[in-house]
Amino acid sequence: MIELRTGALEEAADALVIGVGADRDWDDSGRWLATRMGDWLTGYLDAADFTGKEGELLTVPGAGLVPQGCVVLVGLGSSIDAEGLRRAAGSAGRALMRAGSAATTLGSRLADGHAAVASGFLLGQYSFQKHRSQPKPSKTESLRLIGAGEADLAQAERARVVAGAVAKARDLVNEPSVNKPPEFLAGVARDIGNRTGVRVNVYEKEELAAGGFGGILGVNAGATHPARLVEMWYEPAGARAFLAIVGKGIVFDSGGLSLKPAEAMETMKTDMAGAAATLAAVEAIATLQIPVKVLAITPLTENMPGGSALRPGDVLKARNGKTIEVLNTDAEGRLVLADGLSLAAEAGPDLIVDLATLTGACTIALGEEIAGLFGTGDAPEKVRRAAEVAGERVWPMPLPADYRKKMDSDVADMKNTGPRPGGAINAALLLKEFVGDIPWAHLDIAGPARAAEAGHYVAKGATGFGVRTLVALAEALATGA
Repeated sequence: MIELRTGALEEAADALVIGVGADRDWDDSGRWLATRMGDWLTGYLDAADFTGKEGELLTVPGAGLVPQGCVVLVGLGSSIDAEGLRRAAGSAGRALMRAGSAATTLGSRLADGHAAVASGFLLGQYSFQKHRSQPKPSKTESLRLIGAGEADLAQAERARVVAGAVAKARDLVNEPSVNKPPEFLAGVARDIGNRTGVRVNVYEKEELAAGGFGGILGVNAGATHPARLVEMWYEPAGARAFLAIVGKGIVFDSGGLSLKPAEAMETMKTDMAGAAATLAAVEAIATLQIPVKVLAITPLTENMPGGSALRPGDVLKARNGKTIEVLNTDAEGRLVLADGLSLAAEAGPDLIVDLATLTGACTIALGEEIAGLFGTGDAPEKVRRAAEVAGERVWPMPLPADYRKKMDSDVADMKNTGPRPGGAINAALLLKEFVGDIPWAHLDIAGPARAAEAGHYVAKGATGFGVRTLVALAEALATGA
């Protein structure tokens, strides 16, 4: 674990990270560096064409002129905000994986900036090494936040908790599907409960059948591993709101009998990213002791084409009694969420949020780095504000009532697919059937749950998207926002 502490510019370290504004706009630490290194630094920066544009990074040898082995200069551009600091610190963290000790003045660029810097640096140092024969984890043992006071350090430690939760979600998603059947993820929830005091209830297959969870059982019908539904309760004294979170947990999605092409299956271990974010966020919320009651639900199953698999044309009855004609077994996420949302609604929370790698259509609309945000009441706006604070990008999407008829079935209350145009909207409208009148927000994270390339504090592969937004939402609800 990387130790966070305060420090001073004159203290020795393997590396020093300094932010540089556009056109080489130095802060006090930059001017200190320029004085120490003199004209040599100017020539070095000129040769490298480094100007301080956002996203630039340059490593300068300390050359005995400063007490640090090297100096990493990160461009901040002309407009500096918390997300910019996170990204700059993340880029530095990725560049300094082999440095034993690092120090940075980045946080002094912005009020409350030290927490953002700690978050970005820690996430930038993430890598998934578990299955490498010669793993190369980060060697960094300490990060000094120069200019931070005790209150800043306390906020940075809270940011560490959230960054650790994001890393946990990344680990769970990056793990091969063969190693994370539903019972394994249920065990992860139990472990979280044992560490934090969160109450955990796991519905096994017989209880799912008795409880009328027809969506989960239908998707699970062709699978070898039995389905599970995890219910987690965080109930602090003096809770100021009641938040329910539902995370889609398809541990592997072959498409079922509506089989995906082989190439489309390559990343389907990611299809439980919503559940991973939910589990990790609950652990962070409980660890930080945020005074908000939380119910978290993760329906867990694989979607496989076994001999008993769900068939196109079959009709399922969800937990709330509504029926769904299944025309495409690869539109399975909405089937398990129908049960999860129904169960959440029964508890009467103030707000329901679900996270799901639900539709490729949302990725077509918004690209791979922005989640689609749908919902009812004031829930979408609350989630949007929380995402903005957290630095996770979401975009409000329409939920037109007249589109609902596109989901009408000839034999059931609805069918699980609509026309190809507006596919993300059609899926969201189906989910709306299972939340009743409770304010609800749906995050379609099919794009941002996984990164095709590494950049700033995002590693290639699982991103842990949604964890930071959920924690920020809980914090906002605790203040009445």
